[in-house]
Amino acid sequence: MDVSIYFKKSPLIPAIVVEDSTGEVLMLAYMNEESLKKTFETGYTWFYSRSRQELWNKGATSGHTQRVISIDADCDDDTLLVRVEQMGPACHTGNKSCFFKRIYQRKTETRE
Repeated sequence: MDVSIYFKKSPLIPAIVVEDSTGEVLMLAYMNEESLKKTFETGYTWFYSRSRQELWNKGATSGHTQRVISIDADCDDDTLLVRVEQMGPACHTGNKSCFFKRIYQRKTETRE
């Protein structure tokens, strides 16, 4: 598959990673062409680290791998939704999801 269509706007695209069995959003990472190709080849997630400027295989050191179930592109072909089977926590902090710090919640309105 020619994945270049997804990188016409930018060399990196966001990849939203979701636990397939629950629909829970686990993390957001970035992919480049090489990491997407490696993901297809191996069946496990590969990303591009913007801070380290290198490819990384999720779970390679921690053992908390992500086996890919499916990958969908959004309507503009510039964001990916990656459904995975997560082994262990997804977040480097040890939390199941990287999204565990609620910063706002709407208060319930009472009507009189």
